[in-house]
Amino acid sequence: MDETWFSGVEPVHAIRGRVRFRYRRRPSMPAEGRRICSAVASIEGVESVRVNERIDSLVIRFEPEVTDLSRLREGILSLTAPPLSRNAGRSRNDEASLLAVGFGGVTLMLTRWLPPWLQLPLSIAIALPVLGAAVRDLFRQGITSHVLEALAVIISIARRDYFAANTTAFLLALGEYLEHSIQRRSDDLLKHLMRPGDTEVWVERDGVELLVDARQVRTGDTVIAATGTVIPVDGTVLGGEALVNESTMTGESVPVTRRRGDTALSGTLVQEGRIRIYAERVGRHAAAARIADFVEHSLEAKSNTQLEAARLADRLVPMVLGLSGGTWVVSQDTERVAAVLQADYSCALKLATPVAFKSAMYRAGQSGMLVKGATALEKLAEADTFVFDKTGTLSSGQLQVTDSIAFDSQYTSEDLINMAASVEEHYFHPMAMAVVEAAERLPHQQHFNHKEVEFIVAHGVASSIEGRRIVVGSRHFLEEHEGIDMEPFSAVIERLRNDGKTLLYIGYGGELLGVLALKDTLRSNAAATVQRLRQLGVGRVIMLTGDQPERARLMAEHLGLDDYRAGLMPEDKALALKNLAGEGARIAFVGDGINDAPALSGAHVGMAMHHGADVARLAADITLLEDDIARVADAKALALATRGLVDSNFKLTVGLNTGILSAAAFGLLNPVAASALHNGSTIGILLRALAGAGLSRGQAARAA
Repeated sequence: MDETWFSGVEPVHAIRGRVRFRYRRRPSMPAEGRRICSAVASIEGVESVRVNERIDSLVIRFEPEVTDLSRLREGILSLTAPPLSRNAGRSRNDEASLLAVGFGGVTLMLTRWLPPWLQLPLSIAIALPVLGAAVRDLFRQGITSHVLEALAVIISIARRDYFAANTTAFLLALGEYLEHSIQRRSDDLLKHLMRPGDTEVWVERDGVELLVDARQVRTGDTVIAATGTVIPVDGTVLGGEALVNESTMTGESVPVTRRRGDTALSGTLVQEGRIRIYAERVGRHAAAARIADFVEHSLEAKSNTQLEAARLADRLVPMVLGLSGGTWVVSQDTERVAAVLQADYSCALKLATPVAFKSAMYRAGQSGMLVKGATALEKLAEADTFVFDKTGTLSSGQLQVTDSIAFDSQYTSEDLINMAASVEEHYFHPMAMAVVEAAERLPHQQHFNHKEVEFIVAHGVASSIEGRRIVVGSRHFLEEHEGIDMEPFSAVIERLRNDGKTLLYIGYGGELLGVLALKDTLRSNAAATVQRLRQLGVGRVIMLTGDQPERARLMAEHLGLDDYRAGLMPEDKALALKNLAGEGARIAFVGDGINDAPALSGAHVGMAMHHGADVARLAADITLLEDDIARVADAKALALATRGLVDSNFKLTVGLNTGILSAAAFGLLNPVAASALHNGSTIGILLRALAGAGLSRGQAARAA
């Protein structure tokens, strides 16, 4: 349960329609009067609110006919709010930093016109933030870049070069403010992916539409989403038609039509129309909530590259200090020493890498790929072997009717599909939907009137057409429950089964009327995705499947795979990955089922398909938010482009700062010029890292 905003609320003075409360706010909750006003104003019966933050006082005007003091107090005590986040602290820090920049800038402009007796104290006042940061770092971490910067300012003040000291302090304050702003911008990019839905949702229960709290929606509910509604669940459209804006989840700017059988994503907006959705994933399991979780975790997570860059930056600080000492020994020139101390590698090395990764993760989220941290992108860039599960990954996971065989000469194959679809259209199941779709594609569609449909869980459906019982379902259902003899047709049935097809049996009047054969289909862009992975430098592409060897072989040849393993159990897939890893392969495994979870966990990096089982998505490092295998290659391209950006930023940082340090040591740069060049180059590199989020898929592929 969310923590309440206030720990205590007591009335101080009250007259009819007006009351003043004294409140006690919990330390972890926001203190801003504007937010408190907005929250309290939402309580029923409140007309206006005024807050005095200094004395923790609330003055409320209310409607006496609607509410009273007791209910107002209870309403205020029940209010909840998000706890103070890093952004709240950042906001206050930004205000202080901006104030320091403004004060430093004004003082710098007036330096040459100030009386001598005022220049020293003002220079010290401007330098206090720099000196304070240096003292804190010195006692907590030892010698850091802040310590070097403080030494440079102190040397300039000691030389009575107040203009240089003030310029250095101003540029440091401006640089720090801009660096933090850019870093916050990268965080905000990620947070833009979080799309809160409505707090109340319309659901259909027992034929009645009810408005319920969003937290009460359960898997299996029928959710109603109409014009202007943010879809609160992941599921499948049961009925209706709507134009849905999915840009928040897929990055697709053009609204798409959603009707029966289509996927509905949480966090997307119904622009026009009305649809009924079967809720498959709700609450924390829905896509929008998973993105919110991943955003919060990814803001804290650090990749190996980021950690190594930070360690290198820390190791280079003593080198800069040693260079300044050597400069003093050789030249005895304090100005050169101050100039050397202006430049270091720390800021750009420590900040540019996380900014680049966060920008890339934002781009991934916009493009339909949920990346669970910088480490996942890092590992994906390293992957040289891609291993795919077959069903639901290389294949669509959606059944299609391939054969319709009637065993009664009075009925055609079209009659068989039409009869099955007439009763199956009421049943929400992949096989039933495949039969209905097959009927819709027939040149001569016909609906057979029937009685009420009976659903037999895990077996099939039954009804009555023209006074005769019709049953559609599994072989076990027809043989064991309905007593229908299939022996005369066993040869045909066995042939279809040997072809790897799923069979749906239709009984009519106590006899086997016919059989429908269904088969999973290969994704239309699977071969193109494999080819693109090869262009991106992937050495081997392998398929693992529990399917029969012959079907696996044909698919592998069609896709141009390097290898395949068939007839595997879940533990066999994990073992196959272990053996490949033992050969030195860095594996990216792509799967979707519960049986793929061990393999996903054991791979160098795991990728789960959009319609994958919950456990597969949890085990994966990257989850696709769209049912499109092309996103696998998009993710690889983005990972490679990001690695290239990080590497080039690293080289730029080292090259530019080494040049600045060398020029300063040889007396070619004074402290002001060294500070300007260092801070300017750092900000430029950070902006370049931030701009990496704008790489298009095509650019990302070319960059790789």
